[in-house]
Amino acid sequence: MKFFEELKWRGLIKDVAGEDLEDKLNNGGLTCYVGADPSADSLHIGQLPTFLMVERLKRAGHKVIVLVGGATGRVGDPRGTKEREKKEVSEVEYNFSKIQKQMKKLFGEDQLVLNNYDWFKDYNYVDFLRDIGKYVNVAYMVNKDLVKRQMESGISYAEFSYMLMQGYDFKYIFENYGATLQFGGSDQWGNLTTGIELIRKLNNEEVYAFSVPLIVDSTGKKLGKSEGNALWLDKEKTSSYQMYQYILNFEDVMIEEYLKKYTFLSKEEIDNIMKEQNEHPETRIAQKTLAKEIITFIHDEESYNSAVKISEALFSGDIKSLSEEELVDAMSGVDTYNVSGEKNIVDLLVDTGILSSKREAREFISNGSISLNGEKVNDESLLVNKESSLYNKYVIIRRGKKKYYLVIMED
Repeated sequence: MKFFEELKWRGLIKDVAGEDLEDKLNNGGLTCYVGADPSADSLHIGQLPTFLMVERLKRAGHKVIVLVGGATGRVGDPRGTKEREKKEVSEVEYNFSKIQKQMKKLFGEDQLVLNNYDWFKDYNYVDFLRDIGKYVNVAYMVNKDLVKRQMESGISYAEFSYMLMQGYDFKYIFENYGATLQFGGSDQWGNLTTGIELIRKLNNEEVYAFSVPLIVDSTGKKLGKSEGNALWLDKEKTSSYQMYQYILNFEDVMIEEYLKKYTFLSKEEIDNIMKEQNEHPETRIAQKTLAKEIITFIHDEESYNSAVKISEALFSGDIKSLSEEELVDAMSGVDTYNVSGEKNIVDLLVDTGILSSKREAREFISNGSISLNGEKVNDESLLVNKESSLYNKYVIIRRGKKKYYLVIMED
């Protein structure tokens, strides 16, 4: 397949603006850019397919610039629902620095990352209205989907003006860096085309844009932070193990689409994986492959191997094989209790609230449903203390097959 055909096969093209863009993408040599919003200090997994386009375009012979909106991030773009919360300037600047590092980690230290605050900070407001605002019709702006929807709940002049700022970004990067193509998520389509209109009117030049579909699950719910189910690309915010477990639970009905959009695997490789998945769905080979591809790319192979090791240790009960760092990683997000001194196992289960009564605790123990540090508990008189903890601190209790609790033994 040629490059554009491959992008279509992967489901990575939604909207296209500009004649002959298909040929230009196939032939290489374009300078392109994509914008990142510094509303958080990391990108999340829902944004990843759009930003993987940076790597895809590079491999196809194009130059790609990443723009982080240090200026637009202070304003906020319309979401089509309600006004964004105003960000402190210091927070936006911090987020810019973190995303800049993230982009360079993902795409190489030579990746050009721009900040639009650099050209907006000295732009006089009156001059901007005269130079840019004069050439964008209000009816055109109001008709854009996100703006139109947000008008119902109320939209501030600041967010309404966001489209002008992003349009000017394209004009500036076109004039100063030679970018003739902008791409972004499909929710940004109105902003992308505004830049095209400005360049046509003010520079009398033809430029291009395309959008990448938003990533959703089978119910149409976005995989993104605004939906409350964010998985951050920053390993300090979402560990490789958390990422691995999340991906392992992706729905079978969506997994082929995700393999196409999240990986660089070929059509033949994906077809073979899906054949095996359909014949033996219990192996979850597609989810495991997807997890490996994503985690290895955004973190590294060592992090992926550690995530697999943690997962296998928890499944087998071999918790003692984990390093302290892996153990803490494995227990991140579980109910945690601090306990002082020595406790009888029955008292510990009740005092922490893991079980509701001594009778229930004894029943669970007699049924073999309580494990401590990977070993089943069958003695109601078992004493739990620092000596029985891992790394002189941690006691991992499993209730039933999957419910884990972390007890931190204090002096």
